[in-house]
Amino acid sequence: MAELATIDDLLAGLNSQQRTAATHGEGPLLIVAGAGTGKTATLVHRVAWLIAGGVDPSRILLLTFTRRAAAEMLRRAEILLHRLGHPGAGRVWGGTYHAIATRLLHRYGKAIGLPPDFAVHDRADSEDLMNVVRTDLNLAKTDKRFPKKGTCMAIYSRAVNAREKLESVLENHFPWCEDWREELKLLFNGYVDRKEAAGVLDYDDLLLYWHALLNDEAASAESPRLQPGPLPKGEGKKRVGDVVRGLFDCILIDEFQDTNTLQAEILYALSPEGKGLTVVGDDAQSIYAFRAATVRNILDFPKHYPGATIVTLEQNYRSTEPILDATNQVIALARERYTKNLWSERTEGQRPVLVNCEDDGDQATYVIRRILEHREAGIDLRRQAVLFRASHHSILLEAELARANIPFHKYGGLKFIETAHVKDLMAFLRLAENPRDMVAGSRLLPLLPGVGPGKARQLMDALLAAGGNFDVWADWRPPAAAATLWPKFVSLLKSLVRTADELPVQLNRVRKFYAPLLEGKYDHVEPRLRDLEQLELIASRYRNRARMLLEMTLDPPSSTQDLAGPPQLDDDYLVLSTIHSAKGLEWDAVYVIHAADGNIPSDMATKNPEEIEEERRLFYVALTRAKNWLYVCYPLRYYYPGRSDRHTFAQRTRFLPSALLHCFDQCVPETPDAGDDGADGCSACDASRQVRRRIRELWG
Repeated sequence: MAELATIDDLLAGLNSQQRTAATHGEGPLLIVAGAGTGKTATLVHRVAWLIAGGVDPSRILLLTFTRRAAAEMLRRAEILLHRLGHPGAGRVWGGTYHAIATRLLHRYGKAIGLPPDFAVHDRADSEDLMNVVRTDLNLAKTDKRFPKKGTCMAIYSRAVNAREKLESVLENHFPWCEDWREELKLLFNGYVDRKEAAGVLDYDDLLLYWHALLNDEAASAESPRLQPGPLPKGEGKKRVGDVVRGLFDCILIDEFQDTNTLQAEILYALSPEGKGLTVVGDDAQSIYAFRAATVRNILDFPKHYPGATIVTLEQNYRSTEPILDATNQVIALARERYTKNLWSERTEGQRPVLVNCEDDGDQATYVIRRILEHREAGIDLRRQAVLFRASHHSILLEAELARANIPFHKYGGLKFIETAHVKDLMAFLRLAENPRDMVAGSRLLPLLPGVGPGKARQLMDALLAAGGNFDVWADWRPPAAAATLWPKFVSLLKSLVRTADELPVQLNRVRKFYAPLLEGKYDHVEPRLRDLEQLELIASRYRNRARMLLEMTLDPPSSTQDLAGPPQLDDDYLVLSTIHSAKGLEWDAVYVIHAADGNIPSDMATKNPEEIEEERRLFYVALTRAKNWLYVCYPLRYYYPGRSDRHTFAQRTRFLPSALLHCFDQCVPETPDAGDDGADGCSACDASRQVRRRIRELWG
């Protein structure tokens, strides 16, 4: 039998800063973890150290921004504890804010009037419900253009998560909607009422009700409305907020820079004194203000917990020293930040390359050449990534990659669960699970020929009046086009309601009914059908239908690859990604394209200094994804689509001022008419070549 390790053996692999953080005592702790500094390893070792030191795993709360991140951390902590001969970390409360909120609300929600069987809407379904109310109020038929459902939902969500009054949200973030202030108030009131009637919560509600659990002075644990299950002896008269607070001795939060005001208020209510509290984050990577996240949470943490200890992780395990020299200087220009200077033991390596391209096409040609050169040198395509500020910035590059027969996967667009055919299939399950779900019914009924939105609404109203009994639909006489399908449709829903069949069997039944409708409604039928088959295969992972609907809503897969597992070893593809979607990832070679003012920073995000600072952090995130090679490209000119040769000249991003250029090798790719042997001549500073290029620009 192998000799058990000691806790010192486990901590031996950490550097001094990591070890200090992992073994911190009970006081509030902020770990400022620079990019690539091993913050996950630090957090994992802290969880293991706490449990090994006697903390009950079931009294530890680990909050992350994805379920997979929590599962991976707990898996790694389990391995460490196994070496110590400890039972493990299996009972730790690990998950996302929304998942933990759901778990607590199912257990304690009756104290604040929540039904125990509430359903959860994802963002797209919430927008659809908002649109139902918008239509009912005739706001779509105004003389002036009323905001669309997505904009209305964004306004509502920001008000909730940022804890801002509607007037402030409109003035600061949606000034073009200020004329609709009173109508929006009416819309939002109707939306709240409709959610209550349907027994559904949206993402924002999960946080709001968790916040209410912690702060509701009217509800106590012995209230007849509350049936939380057995409580510890002596807690029967405690208020529900005290009961929830008493569940945890230690709270650990990952990516604290990405939290919003409401999430921070939940934390403050969960841990008023900060005992056992650890937060980990990097102010330099706070890039989600469009989701109402605020960098103030991490910057002001020491103000909220005056006795907090701050540990800064600075040793970088990802990038070479030349890349870190550049990234350190980029973020050093930020107006407000925690001071840190990332360094690496990997002192050798190529300096980042700053590439001034003729135009978008020149940029695509340059990037493809470099990609293929690295591939020939043994760097697989999947170890390389092209990053950009907005999804449409890669359109021309995608066309050129297709011409060069280079496979790629793009991230940052529509998620798998948001695709129309997947939402259709899931709507069958959702309506069977909750016949009050107006959004699911309004999505399904118009799939049948001859059934329009108006008739769908009438049928849903009838179903609600009948208490969710689908027999009420059996008596309806459908139009001739749906005469054959209608009885089968009603029969399918009734069978789903009362079935005891396994979930894959239910999905198979729905898929067979839905497939002919899909073929008549959408293009690209074959890949859509394969998606549905994949969904059916993974259904066996879930205990029941309600669990699948909840987990797919709270932690949706980005693509079918997420459902199928990691790609096969012989799969190889280039990664294209928005910078936001690339956060937390790394590649051997990274190409940042369109690094020109107007794109980075986006001209839509320069209204105030705060927005510009976030764009600086976003650029920093892009640069710090690179391990060995970093290329930053910016076109000299941009052509207007469909406007012949009309164009504008671009400027290098303001985040790379002249004072920082010494950190980069500068390159001007050679154009085909330059008379050389076809090489692109990227040896850095060929001054004469740049002069010739500028002369040619005089006459285009």
